[in-house]
Amino acid sequence: MKNVFVVLGALIVILVAATAALAAPEAPAEGARELTMAHGLLGLAAAVAVAFGAIGTAWAQSRIGAAAAGAIAERPEIGGQMLIFLVLPETLIIFGFLVAFFIIGKI
Repeated sequence: MKNVFVVLGALIVILVAATAALAAPEAPAEGARELTMAHGLLGLAAAVAVAFGAIGTAWAQSRIGAAAAGAIAERPEIGGQMLIFLVLPETLIIFGFLVAFFIIGKI
């Protein structure tokens, strides 16, 4: 139940920030490109890609770290294997950054 409140709170903060950012459009400077709402949504999509990748990585590493600590306590010789298992979820955040760079390249 606590997780639901955290997610709802984050969504409310994002919606409030998005409406404040989009409330008063300014005229672009001379020679500057005009930014539209689509550009803002692309920026938000890039942030969400990194955020969800980071949340997924943190959740996976917390579970793997706890299991690895118990396994290493029983059999210290498998420490190298547990280290590899702990590093595997890092690919989630790397993919999140990669998607964010592709999205930002479209802005």
